[in-house]
Amino acid sequence: MKLQLTVPNMACSACGETITKAIQAVDPTAEVGTDPKTKLVSVETQASEAAVTEAIIAAGYSVASN
Repeated sequence: MKLQLTVPNMACSACGETITKAIQAVDPTAEVGTDPKTKLVSVETQASEAAVTEAIIAAGYSVASN
């Protein structure tokens, strides 16, 4: 499943790395792309959108609905 999420408070590449690790804790095989400039996180995963969103929120970030 391919997801594209907006994370408004992702400010830098370190934030992107934190988000990537959080998502990969839920699905170790997930392919994650983060772009702090556009605030977009693209995820190719077998996990549900809810699980990915919860992982991002648990890492301390907010997720805006697209």
